[in-house]
Amino acid sequence: MAQTRVKARSPHRERKERKESVFGERFALFAECLLTGVWIAVACLGVVTYPAAFAAGARHLRRRTTHEGGGWREFVADFRAAVRGGWAVGLVGWAVAAAVWVDVLAARAGIPGGRFVGAVGIFALIGLAVALLRAAAVWTPGAPWRALLVDAGRRTLRDPAGSFLVVCGLAVVALSAGFLPPLAVPVLGAVAAAAVAVEERYRRR
Repeated sequence: MAQTRVKARSPHRERKERKESVFGERFALFAECLLTGVWIAVACLGVVTYPAAFAAGARHLRRRTTHEGGGWREFVADFRAAVRGGWAVGLVGWAVAAAVWVDVLAARAGIPGGRFVGAVGIFALIGLAVALLRAAAVWTPGAPWRALLVDAGRRTLRDPAGSFLVVCGLAVVALSAGFLPPLAVPVLGAVAAAAVAVEERYRRR
């Protein structure tokens, strides 16, 4: 009778394989974030489509972290669904940015109280950007943008640590654009990933 022998793996070898697997998975996720950043940048070419672009990018990364299938086609489908109401949000966002720019110009011109108004406007714009990213991070097809933004605004205030992390992501994009403009494109995916991670952290609290 032939006897089969099963060679037991050593604990050291199992730990080594587990570490390599974790490293490979994290590197693949990082590469996916950079690729998603390129997709987001392309989708933002519509000027007012940036909320939908980040929403589609965030949903793609959520699928990736939960090991669900999905690629460019699913991203495009999500983008089309998100842009139906997201374009109005994008338009309002540009209007707010224009108003803040006027405040900054007033501050530079030396108008009384202009510096205070300009500083308040800048902080308000940053807060709105964080709320928008947090809303995009939890977007799902059919979800109304208005409700998403209201809830995201509350989370932005109630979770200052998470909001600060999103601000850091935005700062990285700004620094990348100043250092090497093309580098800011893939980093957009990292910002979307940061927003997704912040929302997941808030959900598990």
